[in-house]
Amino acid sequence: MPTEMQQTLAAPATLEGSSLHTGQKVTLTIKPAPADSGFQFRRIDLDDQPFIDADVSKVQTVERATTLAEGSVKVHTVEHVISALTGMGVDNALIEMDANEPPIGDGSSAPFVELIKQAGVVTQDVPAKVWEIREPIHYDTGKGSFITIVPDKKFRVSCTNVGPDGRFTQFFSTEVTPETYEKEIAPARTFVYYEDVKPLLDKGLIKGGSLENAVVIRGEEIMSKEPLRFDNEFARHKALDVIGDLMLSGKRITGHVICVKPGHGPNTKMAAILKNEYSRMRSMVPPLAIPKGEAVLDINDILKILPHRYPFLLVDRIIDFEGDNKCTGVKNVTINEPFFPGHFPGHPIMPGVLQLEAMAQVASCLMLRKPENQGKIGYFMSADNVKWRRPVLPGDTLFIEAEILKMRRNIGFATCRCVVNGEVVSSGDLKFSLIDE
Repeated sequence: MPTEMQQTLAAPATLEGSSLHTGQKVTLTIKPAPADSGFQFRRIDLDDQPFIDADVSKVQTVERATTLAEGSVKVHTVEHVISALTGMGVDNALIEMDANEPPIGDGSSAPFVELIKQAGVVTQDVPAKVWEIREPIHYDTGKGSFITIVPDKKFRVSCTNVGPDGRFTQFFSTEVTPETYEKEIAPARTFVYYEDVKPLLDKGLIKGGSLENAVVIRGEEIMSKEPLRFDNEFARHKALDVIGDLMLSGKRITGHVICVKPGHGPNTKMAAILKNEYSRMRSMVPPLAIPKGEAVLDINDILKILPHRYPFLLVDRIIDFEGDNKCTGVKNVTINEPFFPGHFPGHPIMPGVLQLEAMAQVASCLMLRKPENQGKIGYFMSADNVKWRRPVLPGDTLFIEAEILKMRRNIGFATCRCVVNGEVVSSGDLKFSLIDE
């Protein structure tokens, strides 16, 4: 699978409108952000213009919307803008507001999708960090709502909406890509049951609500300024909310999210579970500090990087790194090598193909030192311009030099050579594919 790179916005873009729950006028601006920064909100209406990370640890309340708080500073109803950014493939963005809640627009995330398209999306030079779910993860409220995430090579959402007394039971399922998000998910509007309107108003919520930014369900009747945009619009809007809320885990995932009667409470609980499970998974990875400058990797370091083991580990030590693209390894060739008894009896010579393999292993150490490649395996794709110039004998010290010429996503190109006593004994140009274990 090609390595995807992180994305941010190409330029700032601004949207004005009224908020749903507070009814305030608000101006929201989305801005580019550095790689690995994720999503941040900023309240520019306050004196110190504080930031709030879009992280599940900041979730304060989840009644009819997701609210984040940092101390006394709050931002309400963050799920629609986060959902739009996530669905459209944006990894890093700063969201500035001059009030405590984004504009509600028409109750969908379509206005934010248009805002993102207005700003444009650009690729950053850091690989995207996408967590592949390998085992099912489940959360059940015990009150009829549950979310399960099962392994899948894509990001999929399947959502069943069930209203009071089973009204408007709907189902929606799709792979989430920028294309499907924009067409199939973003236009779906928020909705409310008529019997819930007064209790919400009594709590000081939905002050900015109207039939222009929400669909009201009264019995079996739909109250709206326009017809339903989809037969299953409510299930689609629930999927929209799920995408935004789960991103508060801080991790994009590949997996199939299956949810029945989801809501902001169950959604954010699952986001917290995802964050904890990811931390638990990473804690199982032993710390590995691969130097970027001049340094030596001994055999124990190499064993942590390469999957090879005796008798096929053909590098004993990395003795030098030169920048990000060059390194030198050492192989001490002894008479005890397992290949000498058969190659050849009475005239032991190190096989040329094993010299080529030694070059590949040193080049792999160089490529796998990058954090985004750790845990992967390098597979040979081709070897060109291979030359063997003189025999390598027992007692020789093989210096193996590797230089990465270029990387194209998960494909690497390297030129390598083996040197004994200052003379080149073999050389070749190698092509690799880096694959997850």
